Amino acid sequence: MSDSVIKLSNVWKVYGSEAQQAMRAIREEGIGKAEALQRFQCVIGVQDVSFEVARGEVFCIMGLSGSGKSTLIRHVNRLIAPTSGTIDVLGHDISSLNEHELRKLRARHIGMVFQHIALMPHRSVYENVAYPLEIQQVAKSRRWAVSSHVLGLVNLSGYEDRLPSELSGGMQQRVGIARALASDPEILLMDEPFSALDPLIRLKLQNQFKALVVSLKKTTLFITHDLDEAIRVGDRIAIMKDGVLVQIGTPEEIVMNPIDDYVREFTQGISRLKLVRASSIMQPMSEFDGIQEGAPRADENTHLNVLIELSISADQSIIITKGGCDIGFVSKLQLLRGIQGDQHATCN
Repeated sequence: MSDSVIKLSNVWKVYGSEAQQAMRAIREEGIGKAEALQRFQCVIGVQDVSFEVARGEVFCIMGLSGSGKSTLIRHVNRLIAPTSGTIDVLGHDISSLNEHELRKLRARHIGMVFQHIALMPHRSVYENVAYPLEIQQVAKSRRWAVSSHVLGLVNLSGYEDRLPSELSGGMQQRVGIARALASDPEILLMDEPFSALDPLIRLKLQNQFKALVVSLKKTTLFITHDLDEAIRVGDRIAIMKDGVLVQIGTPEEIVMNPIDDYVREFTQGISRLKLVRASSIMQPMSEFDGIQEGAPRADENTHLNVLIELSISADQSIIITKGGCDIGFVSKLQLLRGIQGDQHATCN
């Protein structure tokens, strides 16, 4: 991937006093989790993970509790060191950085928001947001200006002098996001930042966060256990199970083409109406046996809900276009299969 900001290559994390011996047996003998535990009393937390995140991309890692997703994200800023493999962040192999270089990378280039944001209760909103700049010894006037700006970005202007206890849970989480943005990092690490919030507040913050990182062009690694959230926030999604990345793809690819029953179970019940595009369910024009003249037309990126509206008002199949040229068609049967999530709806 060109212009990747984060790159993990064959990353393993093995916990235990004999982790290196276990790692050697994994490589040479191909032992699994059960044998690593039995022979070496070691637990495999992350298994041979590789992926890249492009500049400005929101990359979601989704999995159940214990899948290894939070362990994995902590490797990116070396809160956890890998047992094996390499992690490149902004062109630096973070395992090779000394303590000074690592602190500099974390302070200036990486912002992190946890589920429990740990605001300092005795400090005002302004002081909490400005804290990353304070430890960098930025002048107070500059800290105030930056804090005011980022609080405005998260719609908290006017709350600068409040204490965290005077804010709602959703507002406290926005303070945490503002604090992560204060040093203008190139990378945001978000570890289930909205999971403790009520559903309506969570939905609102998901939408606000997505719009914010897109406008600021922040490269984001976002951890969640909720596929709906991953679809709403992410440009691409990685599904994780037992320390392994099972599938990586766009939200549409994950929902339309789940790689196995584990992923398929997650995608059941996900609405496809505003997710699946015409290009994913269309058939080639070589199979079209209707009359093209007068048939309804739609661009290849048109979503299912719009295609349905077109289909209601027309008896013919819908011609799909790209750059003004006819490239395929969607019949009423294909629409139904697209809504249903039938894998046979995909013909390209």
